[in-house]
Amino acid sequence: MSSDAALAALTKPGNVRFFTNLPLVENFERAGGVIRHESSGHWIFYRPDGRRILATDPDGNALHECEWKETAPGSVRLARARIRLDWGQWVGILPEGLVNETTFDLSRKPGWQNLRADDLRQMAAQALQLPLEEIRFFYNDDDLGIAPNGTASIRHKKDAFYVLDDGTFEHARFTACMGAMHWHAIDFLPVVELFQSLLPGTGSAAFELIRGLYDDQQEGRAQPTPLRYRGIPTYPSEAAYRLFGSFFIPQAPQGQDPFALFMEPSRSHEVIWLPAPDPPRRYFDEARGLCVTVKGETVLKATHAQDPTGLSFVQPRRDRPAPAGHALYVTDKHLCLDDAGQVQRVPIAPRWGAVKESEGSTQASSPSWRHLFDPAPPQVSPQEAFSCVLLYPPDDTEISELATQPFVADHLEDLTTNEPRWEAAAKQAARVLIDGFDASINACILLERPRQYLVLYDRPAYAQRHAQMLWNRLAEHPQHHWLEQIKMVRREEGRNQLAEQSFDMIYLWLSFGVEASAEALEEASGKVARFLAPAGLGFISGPRALESWLVKQRLHVFASQPVESLPTFKMHKSILPKATLHPGLTLCFVRRG
Repeated sequence: MSSDAALAALTKPGNVRFFTNLPLVENFERAGGVIRHESSGHWIFYRPDGRRILATDPDGNALHECEWKETAPGSVRLARARIRLDWGQWVGILPEGLVNETTFDLSRKPGWQNLRADDLRQMAAQALQLPLEEIRFFYNDDDLGIAPNGTASIRHKKDAFYVLDDGTFEHARFTACMGAMHWHAIDFLPVVELFQSLLPGTGSAAFELIRGLYDDQQEGRAQPTPLRYRGIPTYPSEAAYRLFGSFFIPQAPQGQDPFALFMEPSRSHEVIWLPAPDPPRRYFDEARGLCVTVKGETVLKATHAQDPTGLSFVQPRRDRPAPAGHALYVTDKHLCLDDAGQVQRVPIAPRWGAVKESEGSTQASSPSWRHLFDPAPPQVSPQEAFSCVLLYPPDDTEISELATQPFVADHLEDLTTNEPRWEAAAKQAARVLIDGFDASINACILLERPRQYLVLYDRPAYAQRHAQMLWNRLAEHPQHHWLEQIKMVRREEGRNQLAEQSFDMIYLWLSFGVEASAEALEEASGKVARFLAPAGLGFISGPRALESWLVKQRLHVFASQPVESLPTFKMHKSILPKATLHPGLTLCFVRRG
C-alpha cells in the first residue's frame, strides 16, 4: 500500500459495502489493485483491470462505490453503484434496473412475417417523431422481437435510482430513472425521469460518478469523447444545463448560443459537451457535519447534515438571491453561512485548495419563508427535511396518497394558467383556501397578482418545503411583500381561522378511506357549501360517491373526472406503465350559485 492514508480510506467502515469488492479490499496490493492520488487530495481505488471501485475525499470519506460484473468473456459491465449525498444519505444506481415492455399485434399487417428489428425501429421513430438514429441508439436487436403469432414486443431499458436507507440495496426504495447509460464506455448525457423524486444532491453526486468514470475511460486518448444530451424524448431545462455545465463545457455549431440551442427539445442533441478542466470536488467535514463543494477556486455550496431546513447554502447569483435565502459567502478566510441573517462562520480548510472571496458579502433583505407560517414555522427534523420527496412504486403497488396529489394539482395548474376559460375564472378569485394538498401547495398558488391564501396542512416537512419553493418563485419577480397575504396553518389550529370566512376558490383534498364513511363525506361537502362564496369555484378531490354528496348541499357540480383519466397521470404512466391509483379517485368541479 502506497500510504497509511490510502489504507485508511480504503478500509474505513462503511466505505466498501458491495460483497464482491470486499475480497479485493482485504488483499488490495496482492490482488493487483491500483491507487490514484489526485492533485486535489482525493483517492481513487481501482481493480486490476482499471475499473474504479471507490472514490473518497482527502480524509477518506466515501463519495461513491462501484461494483462490476463479467457479462461475457472479456466483457465487464457496471453491476451497481452507490453514491453518497452531501448530507450523508446513500443513493443506489442499478443499470437497466427498470425495464418496460410494450406488446402489440402485427398479425393483421400484410407481410408482417418479413418485418425485422429495423422495421420496428422505423415504426417507433415515426410514432415518436424522432430520428431513426435516436431509436437505434437506445434499442438493441435484443430489445425488439416478433413472435411466430405476430405479437411484437419492445423492451425499453432504463437505469434506476434507489434510496438506500441503510447504505445497501437490501431495503432499497425506487425513486427515479434515466436513460440506460453505457457505463463501461460513457458516450452520452442522460435524461432523468421523475427527477422531482430525487433526493437533494442526487444529480450532482450522480454526475460526479459519471465524470469520474468518463475520465477513467479517456486515459491515453488523444481527444476526449464528445457527449450529447440524448433521450426518448429529451426534457431540456435550465437546471439540467447548469448541472451539465458544472462538469462539461457546452459547444454549439456555427457560433450559436449553446443554452438557446439546448433549450429546444428537438435540437438539444446538437450541443456537444466536452470535459471541463475543473469539475466540482467535494470535501466532507464529519466533525462539523458539513460537506463543501468547490469548483476551481469557487465554493459552490455547503450542506450541513443537521440543518432542519433541508437546504444547502449556495452563493447568490447576480440576477437572483440564494434559494430560500440560504446564502453562502467567502470572506476573511471563512465561509459565512447566512440563513435569514443568522450567520455561521466556518474557517476555510487548507485541503480545499485556494479559495477566492465572494464578490459580495450580503444579499438584499427580504421576509423569510418562515413568515408564511402562522403563528410559527413547524418543527422538522433534518432527516425529514432532506428526505421530503414523493416516491412512486415502479410496479402496480397503489400510489400513496401524498404522491397522488400532484396528478390533480398539476392538472388544475395547467387549466388555470393555460386554458382561457379557467384562467379568467381563477383571476377573479381574491380569497383562496387550500386544504389538504400538502404535497402540491405550490401548484395551487397562482402568482400573476397578489391574493389572500389560507393553506391548511398536516405534514410539516412538506409544508416547509413548499414555503421555501414559494419564496423562490416570488424572488424571481421580486414580490416578497406578497408573502404577507399568504398564511400556512396547521389544520387543527386553522379551524378557528375558517370561522366567518368565505373563499372565492377552494382546493380540497379528501383523504383516502373517506368513501367508507358517510359522516365524513357529509362533513366535507358541508364544509365546501359553508365556505365557498357565491359564484365561487371549488376543486374537490375524493371518492366517486363525492359528487352526490356535493349535490345534496345544493352545489352545482358542473364537471367531474376520474383522476386516472387526467393527462398528468397518463404522462406518469408513460414512464411507469404499471402505475396504479387508489380506486375511484375523482376530481369534481363545483360552483355555488
